[in-house]
Amino acid sequence: MSFLNGIKNPDDIKKLPKSDLAGLAKEVRECILEVVSTNGGHLGAALGAVDLTIALHYCFNTPHDTIVWDVGHQVHAHKILTGRKEAFKTFRQEDGMSGFSNKDESEHDPFTTGHAATSISTSFGIAVGNRILKKEARAIAVIGDASLVSGMAFEALNHAGHVKDNLIVILNDNEMSISPTVGALSKSFNKFISSGFYNHLRHDIVEGIRKIPKVGGQMVAKAKKIDEGIKHIFVPGLLFEEMGFRYFGPLDGHNIESMIEILENVKKIPGPIFLHVITKKGKGYTVAESDPSKWHASTPFCVETGEVKPGAKQKSYTKVFGDKMIQLADKNKKIVAITAAMCDGTGLIEFSKKFPDRFFDVGIAEEHGVSFAAGLTEAGLRPFVAIYSTFLQRAHDQIIHDVALQRLPVVFCLDRGGLVGEDGPTHHGVFDISYLRKIPGMTLMAPRDGREFELMLEFAQGHLLGPIAVRYPRGAVSEESESALKNVIPAAIQLGKSEILREGKDVLILAYGSLVYTAFEAAGILEKSGIEATVINTRFAKPLDEALILRLSKGKSLVVTLEEGSLVGGFGDGVLELFEQQESAVPKIRTLGIPDRFIEHGKRESLLSKLGLTAPKIAEEIVKSLAIFEPEPNH
Repeated sequence: MSFLNGIKNPDDIKKLPKSDLAGLAKEVRECILEVVSTNGGHLGAALGAVDLTIALHYCFNTPHDTIVWDVGHQVHAHKILTGRKEAFKTFRQEDGMSGFSNKDESEHDPFTTGHAATSISTSFGIAVGNRILKKEARAIAVIGDASLVSGMAFEALNHAGHVKDNLIVILNDNEMSISPTVGALSKSFNKFISSGFYNHLRHDIVEGIRKIPKVGGQMVAKAKKIDEGIKHIFVPGLLFEEMGFRYFGPLDGHNIESMIEILENVKKIPGPIFLHVITKKGKGYTVAESDPSKWHASTPFCVETGEVKPGAKQKSYTKVFGDKMIQLADKNKKIVAITAAMCDGTGLIEFSKKFPDRFFDVGIAEEHGVSFAAGLTEAGLRPFVAIYSTFLQRAHDQIIHDVALQRLPVVFCLDRGGLVGEDGPTHHGVFDISYLRKIPGMTLMAPRDGREFELMLEFAQGHLLGPIAVRYPRGAVSEESESALKNVIPAAIQLGKSEILREGKDVLILAYGSLVYTAFEAAGILEKSGIEATVINTRFAKPLDEALILRLSKGKSLVVTLEEGSLVGGFGDGVLELFEQQESAVPKIRTLGIPDRFIEHGKRESLLSKLGLTAPKIAEEIVKSLAIFEPEPNH
C-alpha cells in the first residue's frame, strides 16, 4: 500500500491514522532521494525535516495558516505534500520546479525564499496582519540553527516577544544532540506545560494572586522566577522566555505523534511560541547521516552507493581562489580570510586548516563580517572577505558606512558573480556591479580567466586606496575552453587599465569579466561576415579606462558593452555616463547584460542563451544594430 499516492493536498494527510504517518514519511524520503539523486540539490536538511513537515500539515491548514520555511532548502517534503508530487520530478530543472520555496508555484508558499534569517520577520508581519484584520489563523516560521544566530532573526524575536501576537517560531535544530536523560525529562515536561490544563491553571493562579491587596504584584513576580527556575532545570530555553516567548523543547523531531500532540497544544496558547525541535540531517539515508556536511547539497549521485555521478573535472574559479589565498598568506602574514558560513563554498577549507588563527567564519552574519573586516583593517591586517555576490547584498550599509566611508582597503571576493544556474533568482549574483559601482572610493575588477584572477588577487592585496572588489563566476575557469584566447597570457594588472585583445575598424566591444571570452568568440563570428571588431577586456568597471575607451571608439559605427550583471546601474551604464560627459559627437552604443527582471533557474549556459549573451547571439545582435544604425542612401 502506498500512503503517498493518496496525498493530493495537505487535507489528505489528516485522513490518515497517526500510526501510518511514519510510513508516509518513509515514502516521502524515498521520493526526495530519487529526484535529488537525479537532478542534484540540497539533501541533508530536506531529509531531516520530513517528519516535522508532516506534523505541521497534520495540525495546521495551509494556506489559511501560513508556514514560512527559512532559506527554503528544506522545503522538499512540503512541496510533495502540497499537490506538487508529480511536478517535483522537475525539481531544479529549467522550466520546472524551483529548488526553494516559491510563491509563484503554489498558494501554500507565502514567500519565495533563498536567503537566511528572514522567516521570523515575515511571519511576524503576517501574525500582526492577522490580528489587525481579525483573521483566525496562525503564522509559523521554521528556521534552522545556523540561520537563528543571524542578527536579523534576533531583531525579529525581540520585536515579536514585545508585541505578543500569535506567532509560532520553530527552531529546526539539526546540530545539537540530547542525552537520553534530559530528553526523557524534557518530553514529559513539555507535554505538561503545553497542556490546556496547565495553562488554564497557570493563568487562574496568577490572576488570583495578583488580586491580593498590596502584595499581589510582588508575589506574582516571585512565582514567575520560581517558574523560570524550574524550566531552567529541564529545558535550555530561558533566553527565549526572557525575550517574551513561551518556550517548549527540545523535542524529538522524528517522533511525529509526539510532535502532533505538542503542536495541537501550543496552537491554542495565545502569544508568541518558540518550539525547539531536534532533527538529524540526512535522516533515513545512512550515507548522508554519516557525513551531514558533505551531503548538505549534492550533484547527481547513485542512491545505493552514495557515489557522485562522474562529470567533467575542470578547475573552478573557487578552486583558484582557495589555492591563491594560501600562496598569498604564506608570504604576507597580515592576510586574513573571512567568510559567512561558506567555508567550503568559497574554497577556504584548506586555508582554514593551514591558517586557523587567520581564518574567521562569522556564520550567517554578513553584516557583522564586513564590519569585523573593517576593524581588522584598522588594526593593520589585510582581510579578504569571501562572500557570494547574492549574500553580500545583505551587508550593503556596512560596506558603505564602515568600510568605504572610512577609506579602508578591505578586499571583497565575490564568488558566484553572475548567473548561478539551478538555484535561481534568490542566488543569481547579478546586482553586485550595480550596488558597488555607486559607492565612492570603491574599485571593481573582474577577471577574464583563472590566470588573470590570480593577478587580480595579487593586485588587490597591495591596493591601499580604499575598498576593492573582485567578482568571479561559478564554474570552470575560462581557459579550460577551446577558445584561441586561452593562449593569450594576461598582462600585469594596473589600476583602471584595460587589455586590448584584438583590433578592428567597425565595432568596439567592451567586455567585462566572464563575457570576455564570449566577446572574443563573437568577434571571430563577425569577421566571417566582413565585420571587424575591436575587443577590449576592460578588467575594471570602476575606474574605467576612459582614455582608451574614448580613443578606440573614434570612427566606430557601434560600441557594445557586455556584462553578466544587471544593466540597471551596471558596467554598461558606466560607459554611457562616460560618453554623456563628452562634448564631441559620440558613437551609437548598445548595452547587453541582464535585463530589469528576476531571472529564472536553469543551466547557466541555457540562461545565457535565452538572454542573448552567447557568442552567436551577440554577433547576431551586433549585425542587427549595425543595420539599424546604418544611414539610408541618398536618392
